Amino acid sequence: MTRARSNTVDDVLRRSARRVPRRTAVRYADRSWTYRELDDAVSAAARVLLADGLRPGDRVASYGHNSDAYLIGFLACARAGLVHVPVNHGLTGEDLRYILAQSGSTLVLTDPALAGRLPGTVRSMPLRDDPDGLLERLAGAAATPGGPDPAGARADGAPADEALVQLLYTSGTTALPKGAMMTHRALVHAYTSAVVALDLRETDRPVHSLPLYHAAQLHVFLLPYLAVGAENLILDGPDPAHLLELVAAGRADSLFAPPTVWIGLSNHPDFAVRDLRGLRKAYYGASVMPVPVLARLRARLPQLAFYNCFGQSEIGPLAMVLGPDEHADRPDSCGRPVLFVEARLVDEAGREVPAGTRGEIVYRSPQLCTGYWDKPAETAEAFRDGWFHSGDLAVQDADGYVTVVDRIKDVINSGGVLVASRQVEDVLYEHPQVAEVAVIGLPDERWIEAVTAVVVRRTGADGDGVGERELIDAARARLAAFKAPKRVLFVDALPRNASGKVLKRELRDRFGPA
Repeated sequence: MTRARSNTVDDVLRRSARRVPRRTAVRYADRSWTYRELDDAVSAAARVLLADGLRPGDRVASYGHNSDAYLIGFLACARAGLVHVPVNHGLTGEDLRYILAQSGSTLVLTDPALAGRLPGTVRSMPLRDDPDGLLERLAGAAATPGGPDPAGARADGAPADEALVQLLYTSGTTALPKGAMMTHRALVHAYTSAVVALDLRETDRPVHSLPLYHAAQLHVFLLPYLAVGAENLILDGPDPAHLLELVAAGRADSLFAPPTVWIGLSNHPDFAVRDLRGLRKAYYGASVMPVPVLARLRARLPQLAFYNCFGQSEIGPLAMVLGPDEHADRPDSCGRPVLFVEARLVDEAGREVPAGTRGEIVYRSPQLCTGYWDKPAETAEAFRDGWFHSGDLAVQDADGYVTVVDRIKDVINSGGVLVASRQVEDVLYEHPQVAEVAVIGLPDERWIEAVTAVVVRRTGADGDGVGERELIDAARARLAAFKAPKRVLFVDALPRNASGKVLKRELRDRFGPA
């Protein structure tokens, strides 16, 4: 009965493999997989993992770069009833040890080149491009039927779709990462929301260049595109020249990237000269897109349909979308909730605020995580009064459109008045000599927190010459005096995580008092 009613992450691939078995599902480097081949590979890899001594409910970390093997490893864990733990491949030392230990991972799937970073106490299995790696081992398993049945392996006899499938660690921009416990049920609902809200079609030619350990690329795009039966191209990373080449050659017409990548694309010399009319869908998210940057992109590519994707790890991670037809009137909005998400804005007492009033976004949704792994206090704090508290401050208009003001922890208390850093950032982005900017609050005896802009200048002689006074004056010309920066600090680059989010916590630590 349970199998007949199954609705799990691995069922997403299984259904597509039955519907379009001979269609190409995934391309990576010089390898390609039809849907049937990919489904067979996932079953074989699940047998490899179970034969290695793992049991349903065990945590398996994945510490590697983008590849077809990375995708197969995730789906194999899902099919075997294991809990997948994606780990940022840039983490080392204590940061890496923390996630492996906190999750209780008993095995790490890793690229051979990264294996030396792992603590000596954890077991590992090569993930790709190695004679003993997962791809080679699953090839042998596929040729040898039998062994444990991965389709029947579920955690502790729990209903299949209620079992945990992934610990999705938060980005840790404001505190230590927390492992959001995602069930099969939550992710399958999230995939359905993504397909509907983002107009994903089997005829699209999506390219996946952001890290697959990040929820947005894996769960908002790659898995939903597998659900609809599209052909997916996986890249090692978002190289601007390569992405523009793929678009010009007609090999990609759908691209997701955070604003920092879109900024890099728009600044690349090829952006102005290549024929990019084949790019039909542009998705952005993971951090706020500066309105001036969006305006430049739309001016260069007026035919391009832009989608603003907003959410967070704990909700799968897509919660709201601003569609192409909505950008003209509300370019700074993140849109309205997707199919399976209910949202409202509340004050500090949990009371819903009227339209146009600032409040915290709270959610109810089957897409939500069930809590944070081994963190009961943090779970209780996030799930209050029957809602999940996002930590995002926003305003909502009478038509239900939401505009994010800031993260609660990033709002600046300047002289007792709250200042939204995003508003200051948008003004500074309009200055021609500002390439990137992050606005933070730093402790100040007079102001409590002084509004401080951390700026990356544009390259070239003119950009190198812009100074603090000029930028402060430019901000004062557009903003109330209390919102304008009290200080401007110049850096070569802003610290970011792999999804493109600026790590403001690092900036506060770097420039704050010792």
